[in-house]
Amino acid sequence: MKKFSLLLFAILSTVLLSCDSLVDGLNDDPNLPTEAPSDIILTGTQVGLIQALEGDLARRCGMWSGYFTGEAQQYEGFYNYIPTAGDFNAGWEDLYANAIRNAKVAQQTAETEGNTGIITGITDVLYALAAGTSTALWGNVPFSQAGDYNNFPTPSFEDQADVYAGLQVLLDGAISNLGTGTGRPATGTDLFFNGDPDRWTEVAWTLKARFYMDTREYQSAYEAALNGIGSASNSMVASHSSARGTENLYYQFFAGNRDQDLSSRGAHIVGLLNPEASGYRGNARTNETARFGFLLISTAESAVPNTDGIFSIDSSFPLVSFEENLLTLAEAGVRARNFDIGLGHLNEFRAYMSAGGYIGADPLQYDAYDAADFDAGGMENQDGISSENALLREILEERYITFFGQIKGYIDVRRTLDESNVRVQLTPNTGDRFPQRFLYPQTEVDQNPNTPDPIPGIFTATPINQ
Repeated sequence: MKKFSLLLFAILSTVLLSCDSLVDGLNDDPNLPTEAPSDIILTGTQVGLIQALEGDLARRCGMWSGYFTGEAQQYEGFYNYIPTAGDFNAGWEDLYANAIRNAKVAQQTAETEGNTGIITGITDVLYALAAGTSTALWGNVPFSQAGDYNNFPTPSFEDQADVYAGLQVLLDGAISNLGTGTGRPATGTDLFFNGDPDRWTEVAWTLKARFYMDTREYQSAYEAALNGIGSASNSMVASHSSARGTENLYYQFFAGNRDQDLSSRGAHIVGLLNPEASGYRGNARTNETARFGFLLISTAESAVPNTDGIFSIDSSFPLVSFEENLLTLAEAGVRARNFDIGLGHLNEFRAYMSAGGYIGADPLQYDAYDAADFDAGGMENQDGISSENALLREILEERYITFFGQIKGYIDVRRTLDESNVRVQLTPNTGDRFPQRFLYPQTEVDQNPNTPDPIPGIFTATPINQ
């Protein structure tokens, strides 16, 4: 599997490095912290996390979420629900070797340097984001022993519920460390926020809300999101440019030699956004023409993700975003509070989109909804379900579209799969069942005797989804 590179800015000079070469150098021995300062290891950790969340794992999630269609080579088999364990080797390595391990090394090195505090909080957030993604995709996974290869070369697999509980504790500690005011990483070494503890604290709260959503603890999710990312400028995004090696990773894939392997031909999202499709979601308050053109290029024969729009060469990629936080407030607001609170947050999101939102165009038509629009027979409730369910359906559909190309889209689809009245109405790519999890990678099966045995198949729900 081709690896993609990103441009890293070191403290004293700018060096073009591949994700692999950077991470390999840092992973030789995590007990030798003098090999690199904690600030530089922090940079490598962030690069590894970008690769994990924007790379192959996201494309594979997209094929099981109605975003992409596998057309050739291994993507065709994956799309048709016949993956192999080897398909997941690279994604697992990106999460565990390139992100989790380096987060732990960065933290250990900072402690040795006596530089704890903000940098410790940042590495905890990075660790939580990587581990939370892993447990969402695989279920029971290594967590507390992960990344400490010298002491735990074959880490144990922990119950998914315990991992999620541990993530909340980890993020609470991160928030505390970020508030110390000491141990800020050197200028330029934090690729996301340049060590700003307030912005990292907002990300930590949004991640807490994300993980509470995964476990359906909607009251806790709502309360956490109230403290989460409060503006688009505070979103955690992977920045890209047109310089060689720094391009958007989806752009690198589609503009490279893999453009025939993956498309959006017949994908569910096309029917939702195409004004000429029978399932078009637009209405008197909503015009999806601009968003459709931003996300996709559609022809009479096919549809492909737009490499001059959402996946342009210099487009940033959202990892933890303002949009996610707003839509979490909307969904959890309906589920845990009441209709009016959820509608209010949805209209906040629509106001953001009307002003350009993540599309960047201005103006767009996403007018505020009225409560009557969700009454039986109203604009958003032609089939006469409860007004709360009609509102939830709209919010879940909005989340689905907003998470186009992101791992979160697949996680949402599984979380709501049994909610037939409100879920996004996807149909399986083939057969009559949806994939519920990723296979444990062949490398882990071969090297770690603690890998679950028997190995669950893709149609076996993870514990929190059973």
